[in-house]
Amino acid sequence: MPGVISKHLTQLSSATGIPETSLHRAICVAVVALYYGKIIHPKLVSLMARNSTLNPKRAARKDLNDNKQDVLAEQDSTEAAIKNIEKLGLQKENQKKNPTVNKAFLFQLQKLLKIMVPSVWSRESGILTSHTLTLIVRTFLSIYVAMLEGRMVKYIVRRDVKNFSFMLLRWLLVALPATFINSMIRFLESHLAMRFRTRLVRYAYKLYFDHQTYYRVSNLDGRLENADHCLTDDITAFTSSVAHLYSHLTKPILDLVLITVSLYNIGKGMGGSGVPGPLLAATVIFLTGQILKAVSPKFGKLVADEANLKGYLRYIHSRIIANAEEIAFYNGHKVELNHLNRAYKAVCDQMISIFSQRLWYIMLEQFLMKYVWSGTGMIMVSIPIILGNKDPENSKDGGVSARTQYFTTAKNMLASGADAVERLMTSYKEVVELAGYTSRVGNMLDVFKEVGQGQYEKPSIKGNSKSGQRQWETLRLTVKHGVPVATGELTEYSDGVISLDDVPIVTPNYDVVVPSLSLKVVKGMHLLITGPNGCGKSSLLRILSGLWPVYRGKLHKPPAEDMFYIPQRPYMSIGSLRDQIIYPDTLEEMKNKKMTDKNLDMILQQVHLAHIVRREGGWDAAADWKDVLSGGEKQRMGMARLFYHKPQFALLDECTSAVSIDVESQIYQAAKDADITLLTITHRPSLWKFHTHLLQFDGEGNWTLEPLNTETRLTLKEEKQRLEAQLSGIPRMQDRLQELCVLLGEDSTTPDSQEAETSSSD
Repeated sequence: MPGVISKHLTQLSSATGIPETSLHRAICVAVVALYYGKIIHPKLVSLMARNSTLNPKRAARKDLNDNKQDVLAEQDSTEAAIKNIEKLGLQKENQKKNPTVNKAFLFQLQKLLKIMVPSVWSRESGILTSHTLTLIVRTFLSIYVAMLEGRMVKYIVRRDVKNFSFMLLRWLLVALPATFINSMIRFLESHLAMRFRTRLVRYAYKLYFDHQTYYRVSNLDGRLENADHCLTDDITAFTSSVAHLYSHLTKPILDLVLITVSLYNIGKGMGGSGVPGPLLAATVIFLTGQILKAVSPKFGKLVADEANLKGYLRYIHSRIIANAEEIAFYNGHKVELNHLNRAYKAVCDQMISIFSQRLWYIMLEQFLMKYVWSGTGMIMVSIPIILGNKDPENSKDGGVSARTQYFTTAKNMLASGADAVERLMTSYKEVVELAGYTSRVGNMLDVFKEVGQGQYEKPSIKGNSKSGQRQWETLRLTVKHGVPVATGELTEYSDGVISLDDVPIVTPNYDVVVPSLSLKVVKGMHLLITGPNGCGKSSLLRILSGLWPVYRGKLHKPPAEDMFYIPQRPYMSIGSLRDQIIYPDTLEEMKNKKMTDKNLDMILQQVHLAHIVRREGGWDAAADWKDVLSGGEKQRMGMARLFYHKPQFALLDECTSAVSIDVESQIYQAAKDADITLLTITHRPSLWKFHTHLLQFDGEGNWTLEPLNTETRLTLKEEKQRLEAQLSGIPRMQDRLQELCVLLGEDSTTPDSQEAETSSSD
């Protein structure tokens, strides 16, 4: 290619009469000008804009000049998606700051490293030690191979076939362990990443499942909606980045130290000074680092935003899956498709933005590290040869072979050293990207810990309004940082008593449904809970189950094993038919309770599901039970779990709404016969007879607790329904009377009005 260009320039020079050197200079000036205009100038403008934001007056002028551009930029899908993430609370406040290499990053990384490498004698420490030794061996092999190649070139120049063949054989023999070491480095790096991931996943899973954090982090706290993404993709990316960065930093540092020492020694051996070369290399490397640091994009923020956008896309997918039936009923697939397309486009735009910024950065990086450093390396190699005053050998070729050996060896070492420095320089991007992953994983673990300790935050509600805070304070709720905090007292004893003393019912959005509730339920006191929708019936059961915090007052209840909650839609777990009844027990725990399959058969007979075992192929049959069983069968399976666990109290939330009334009555009677105290939410009057007390909410925050006289209440309800049916027909009868009067041409005066007219005339 250069020969073709030179040929055309010669022809152009002869045709125009312009000297060829002038044409060369003009082309060089044009190339430099284009490079400045396309790369250097935009970077300088961005740096000046970044600095100008520190000056309020400049920033104000810039805002006025770019007002139209800002309005258009807000319509960009990427920014819109990020705003949606912030509105939904998918991004913690301190995550909105750009993740970068600072003290906070180092502190978080140190905490995570202590989790991944718990002690010096751990397995991870052994893998790290082996990995480090392998990297050291690889560096010595690189230096040894470079020296072998230098000797081979020396014997080629001397035309010494015997020694050349011997060196070639040694070179081939060294290649076997060298290739094994290279493969071992990759193996140990992958194995180290897997061990790091295993440690971190186990630690995160423990936090996630302690204190029902898996429920609270998504229902009571709003900082981490996409916990599944953080527990999978973010942890994988973080551990892989840490393991790769360790080898990507350790080996180049070892290469630099050992290669610098070797170059100094062989340079002194040629009779030259060993100081100018390394000093020149250090100066060029320092200047290169400063230039790249000045023009480097914010890779940490870009990676963090990309991870957030991917989490938002997964969140949209999960919403569609969770609400597929409702979306299908409304035929709302177009709206959901638009949401998905916008979220996906935001991810694509973010990735294209990263690719574009890496394009120009890597171009400048390669120019400095490949061509500028190569020129510097040639100067370093030439200094001992040109300025050296020592004849290495008294040979017939005048030391040409020795200088050739030095040049080849030094060139190979410089190539390895330049590669090491290049990896160190490029690792800055990886360190900044690691800062992004560290921020997400570290913040996830911090949220898990705080939620496990009962500290909740709702970014969308925090500091919402002063009127809301005044309302909370009026209701005697403790408010900190703009939201109520749980200060109630919770005690658990197996004494068969549930007691609430001045306990408010507060939703996760801090809406106070019931300002104060005080009641006492003892064993054998079957409580029926009624009221309109949204009055706090299910909320009360969540507080009793320990899912929602106690914001004020005292709650005394039995431990979790003495209370069993059955929702309207029972959860069907993964596993066999047996696992559905004994959930959450395992087969081993079932055997420890002295329970057998015959006991389970009797339980299924109580809930009228004895045919299920034969129909599905036995107790060990496995299937997707949420699809195999009907709605009524799933509800009866939930009641079967109640008879298996036999708690003191059963919290039943419309749990038999899909079961026939006769079977439902038999199940409730069996539960009472098993000495299980019932706390039931239902709208069926047929269940009133199984309860002794009634807790009724009015939907306005008020409530009443009274004994339940089933016969009297049912008689009154029947009379009420009969009167409602009679009164509902009166408007229709009046309309028909008016029609008849019109047809007969008579006055449409009602009997009441006629009677009134008669009395007035009297």
